[in-house]
Amino acid sequence: MNNETTVPYFLLLGFSKDWHLQLLHFFLFFILYLATATANLLIITAVAFHHHLHSPLYFFLINLAVQDLGIVSVIVPKSMINSLMDTRRISYFGCVAQVFLFACFEASDFSLLTVMAYDRYVAICNPLHYEMVLNWKACTKIMILVWVTSLVYGFFHTTATFSIPFCCNVINQFFCEIPQLLKLSCSGFNLVEVGFLVASITAGLGCFIFIIISYTVIFKAVFRIPSVKGRQKTFSTCFPHLIVFSMFFVTACLAYLRPLSSTPTYLDFTITALYSLLPPLFNPIIYSIRNKNIISALSKLWRF
Repeated sequence: MNNETTVPYFLLLGFSKDWHLQLLHFFLFFILYLATATANLLIITAVAFHHHLHSPLYFFLINLAVQDLGIVSVIVPKSMINSLMDTRRISYFGCVAQVFLFACFEASDFSLLTVMAYDRYVAICNPLHYEMVLNWKACTKIMILVWVTSLVYGFFHTTATFSIPFCCNVINQFFCEIPQLLKLSCSGFNLVEVGFLVASITAGLGCFIFIIISYTVIFKAVFRIPSVKGRQKTFSTCFPHLIVFSMFFVTACLAYLRPLSSTPTYLDFTITALYSLLPPLFNPIIYSIRNKNIISALSKLWRF
């Protein structure tokens, strides 16, 4: 396919030619997907059905769970089906849909984590103005803005990615990952895509700097709290968000800023799995493990 500029389909990474190893891959991904879906659905159900959790923090948390569920649902089932059916094929439009939806959910995840940093800033540094600044009307507008900008981002990123001619249809990854697709270009990087990548990196760094500044101010305020118990309680609401954001940001940087190898490696697969599969699984666990309200709501659901 070296002389072609358009491709009718793509071939994803094959894990093994051995049928038993393909079945092992299917069951491992099935267990991972089931665990991720269960954890996030429990968070959504717990927040939705318990009125004492109807606050801005948990409203953002339920949206984060929806986004995490969306991320794994876009990429994992297709990989599972391919292993079960002993194929590597994904249609051109299936790949376009996968890139669009994955970019949307990833962008909305990053945007929401930035919003949640602002939520913690207002709650800790300006508690008397919290209900006025982050009331339900404001939260709804924020979430609409997050979803709309993410859809616009996904649309333009997908359009820029697939505007380039492809000279090969073999993607060295288990889903249609943008860096791997750009590597298939006949003419190198498209100027439109380069410009969009620069804009994306700039926006990402802007969010990162905003979160760092927010937590610098938050920690200064926390250390002024005279009570040790009060400081610990405040820190306990901040650390889950910091851990989730750090895990997402570091793994995404490793995935998108590393030099791409010409042949598939276990390192490429591991790094991609780290940023695409593990955060959606660990986010609900991290947010729930020390949150007494979530634990209480989940225990009530279990008894019900």
